[in-house]
Amino acid sequence: MKKLTKQEQIELREALSYLHIEELKEQLEQLKLSIIGFNKKELIDRLMHYACTGEELPPIVIPQKSKAQPNEPYPLDLDTLMLHGAYKNDAQTRDFFKFHIGSHFNFTTSSADWLRERWLEEDPPTYGEFIEYWQDAYEQQVLNKRAPKGEWAYNRFVQEYMKGN
Repeated sequence: MKKLTKQEQIELREALSYLHIEELKEQLEQLKLSIIGFNKKELIDRLMHYACTGEELPPIVIPQKSKAQPNEPYPLDLDTLMLHGAYKNDAQTRDFFKFHIGSHFNFTTSSADWLRERWLEEDPPTYGEFIEYWQDAYEQQVLNKRAPKGEWAYNRFVQEYMKGN
């Protein structure tokens, strides 16, 4: 397998960023690689690793300690743990966060990544800790005017196209 140059790696990652999750999964299937992925970045990372090494990365698995137990109640409360399988990105949860944060709350990729990292570290946060993280991240983004994450390239492209047309 030919080793990709640094520039080729950059160009490949950028090209993959424009694909939808289903298109990324199609690419993985064609290469006979696992399509299990928590998010778009993980799927892109798996394709990049294979393109650079010829080897498959194993899927990332959420540890049992970070998973919700079946038939256990997990109420929306500041002290409740946000566990994989119990936490939902739904209207009720958005309303809960808007009540505690304000109407400017929205789910962000950086907050989803932070939550995922906490799950992988076997240290699931409470809803209150998530709110603190989100507010700090929001203030940093507003103050520093940070650019959106790379995997949002397609969304930015479409938004710019729609503005111009």
